[in-house]
Amino acid sequence: MVLTMSALALLGLFLVLLLRFKSLGIGAALVAVLFGFYLAKTDAADSVDQIMTALSDAIRSFAN
Repeated sequence: MVLTMSALALLGLFLVLLLRFKSLGIGAALVAVLFGFYLAKTDAADSVDQIMTALSDAIRSFAN
């Protein structure tokens, strides 16, 4: 759960920064948020979670 909240906070911060520096329009940000919202409701959510867990484990083992 901690990883999920950290990834969510990081991606949210990244989205805010893109909006702040006008690299992303409001419409594109809305589409990104809605895509994430609907993706979380599909069967693909488990696969995405497994991929993110594997990536975080790889980064953690590389850092040590």
